[in-house]
Amino acid sequence: MTSRWTTADIPDQTGRTVVVTGATSGLGLATARALAQAGARVVLAVRDPARGEAAAAGLPGEVEARHLDLADLASVRTFADAWSGPLDVLVNNAGIMMVPEGRTADGFELQLGTNHLGHFALTNLLLPHVTDRVVTVSSTAHRMGTIDLTDLNWETRRYSAERAYGQSKLANLLFTLELQRRLTAAGSPVRAMAAHPGWSATNLQGRTENRLKDAVMALGNRVVAQSAEQGALPTLFVATADLPGGSYAGPDGPMEARGYPTLVGRTATASDLDLAARLWAASAELTGVDLPASLPTRA
Repeated sequence: MTSRWTTADIPDQTGRTVVVTGATSGLGLATARALAQAGARVVLAVRDPARGEAAAAGLPGEVEARHLDLADLASVRTFADAWSGPLDVLVNNAGIMMVPEGRTADGFELQLGTNHLGHFALTNLLLPHVTDRVVTVSSTAHRMGTIDLTDLNWETRRYSAERAYGQSKLANLLFTLELQRRLTAAGSPVRAMAAHPGWSATNLQGRTENRLKDAVMALGNRVVAQSAEQGALPTLFVATADLPGGSYAGPDGPMEARGYPTLVGRTATASDLDLAARLWAASAELTGVDLPASLPTRA
């Protein structure tokens, strides 16, 4: 495999089905487009059905949009309950970044609820259908994250949008770690993977409602950031390349801010098996969803 992996390296995806969350713009749309161009049937799991249908209409091949609001567990269950047939790849891409304090429909802190708990529930509800892999999009911001199991939803701590985002992105990696451990223990061939896009210019930035912070992000998007298409490459890499379960990919450039996909490291906290298991237990309790009892096993 070359060090400059591109969409040209994506194997033929004909006959495969992929769900991409948050696919109306940015990284999700770029991911969906590349997979559709490679022949996959792609389902865009989106909060805004009208925007989803417009995005689907602009993509080649067999693409459809279905409603999914990750900030509402009832919506997550409705999406999962309606699924039938095999699902080769689930791409947990949707996310929000450094937004003002808010709550999901179920009372979770908005960033944790959307970025982690919604995807945690969705993944476990869909796992009986998944045949190949689950890809979860994290961030280099996991490095500034900490997990406070006594106050995951920022009910007693003074809220920090940056720290809450870091916690949610660290949770993504711990979720991937524990999911892979559980899949392996169950004898399942399904792989749990993670990726981060470096600094990519998308509409994820600029939602802080703080003029100075939004201006700094806008400047970074112009000066530092790579395109959404380039930022989607690590996700596409772990979604389609022959890699071991638990792989984590990001850009190969300085500070992993931009470049071509490669396997990257993570913090010691993001590799903490005990913390990953305890976060899983807390997430299962909060969402009422856990690893399904029956999973596909290796022949």
